[in-house]
Amino acid sequence: MEHLQDNKSQVSLRKIWIRLDWWTVVVYLILMIFGWISICGASFDFDEGGDLFSLSTRSGMQLAWIGTSLILAFVLLLLDDNIYDSLAYIIYVFLLVLLIITPFLAHDIKGSLSWIKLGNFSLQPAEFAKCATALALAKYMSTYGYDITRRIHFVRTLGIILLPMILIIMQRETGSALVFMAFLIVLYREGMTGSVLFVGVAAVVYFVVGVRFADVMLAYIPTRVGEVSVLLLIFLFTIAMTNIYMPNNVLSRRILIVCGSVIVAGSAFAFFVIPFNLAWVVIGAVFVSIIWLLVAAVRKRSTRLGLISLFAVGSLLFFYSSDYVLNHVMQPHQRVRIHVLLGLENDPRGAGYNVRQAEIAIGSGGLAGKGFLNGTQTKLKYVPEQDTDFIFCTVGEEEGFWGATLVLLLFVVLVWRIMGIAERAQRPFVRIYGYGVASVLMFHVTINVGMVLGLTPVIGIPLPFFSYGGSSLWGFTILLFILLRMDAANKREALD
Repeated sequence: MEHLQDNKSQVSLRKIWIRLDWWTVVVYLILMIFGWISICGASFDFDEGGDLFSLSTRSGMQLAWIGTSLILAFVLLLLDDNIYDSLAYIIYVFLLVLLIITPFLAHDIKGSLSWIKLGNFSLQPAEFAKCATALALAKYMSTYGYDITRRIHFVRTLGIILLPMILIIMQRETGSALVFMAFLIVLYREGMTGSVLFVGVAAVVYFVVGVRFADVMLAYIPTRVGEVSVLLLIFLFTIAMTNIYMPNNVLSRRILIVCGSVIVAGSAFAFFVIPFNLAWVVIGAVFVSIIWLLVAAVRKRSTRLGLISLFAVGSLLFFYSSDYVLNHVMQPHQRVRIHVLLGLENDPRGAGYNVRQAEIAIGSGGLAGKGFLNGTQTKLKYVPEQDTDFIFCTVGEEEGFWGATLVLLLFVVLVWRIMGIAERAQRPFVRIYGYGVASVLMFHVTINVGMVLGLTPVIGIPLPFFSYGGSSLWGFTILLFILLRMDAANKREALD
């Protein structure tokens, strides 16, 4: 009997290897190898010497993390694929509890309380919370009768995403918390209306325009360009949404003609008669539009018109509260980083130092790069956090434009393969989880590389498979190989 069971397990294991998506595994291995080479280049010190494979060096420790990640991947492939579905909520709750107790156990590391000390090592639970959240989302959204357009289902889904975000923010890890916003892509794939994404994009536009032009005056009249521009955007967005969601209704045209005429007349009066704050005219037009929409919503019993008016009210509240958040809620270093990114401050020795040095390092690499261990910016330690958050600058300096492009192409291939796995899945659970993995990877790569190039704020998130550290490497390995294990079972079901 035991002999038969051993034979069955051997056959099952052999089938897993046959059905495993080896192309994805190969890309994963190549990225880890390139990541290790980059860490060698970023951390090696010619003055101190040392063995690249010694555990006393960063490169040696990363090699140990790579080895344990491969063991972890092997174990994940051996487990029954149904265990991830069955234990999704348990894993999620366990990670939530771990996130709650982490600040009480963690040591303060550069203002963050997110690392738990385990002997000579430290682990960051926030890295593993991404996988737990992806599993919980997949479990809930794949239940029978789930409909994301139903309000109760949508609110619960957002709750699954927001809970770990809030707990991670309490650990003073804003960057890691923002990663969870990537799961909105999963919601969009599963039927969430595009208006939700539009609201998010609109909020970003309001904030950037409002902050960037907050102190710029409109010609000679006492009007701030940032304020009046955002108010005009709110007015136009409201009209556009009314026209899109009520296409056969003349309401949007009437509001545009009446309120638009008031804005034009007020502008002419302010410029040619008596200068005054034009923002008061625009905000008055927005309020008239809101009241008009609310009256129409009640008269026509239209939920859509009510939601559009709510969008306009929310936009006003968000814009006028963003200034308070920027100046009284955000930490000084966060505020300076945003100012530097938007070009409001030139701080080459302060908040802009990291980005400036990273840009110099990448630019100095040219097309072909300076070669392995020949990067001057990294060897002279000009770039802070050059083997963690700013590891991509080492790629650009030592491997050049072609090496950096190859790395980005490998990430594109990996995400493309993951999305392909998700699309061919037989079960909704696997599809939703797959898109969760792809979304998290895309967010990390986009923000990290954009941060190094000065295109996004410096929020401190690792580059997958490249940045030094075991928590990040383990976290992404778990995310990926759970999906690969479920995909192998998915191929078995398709054959059966």
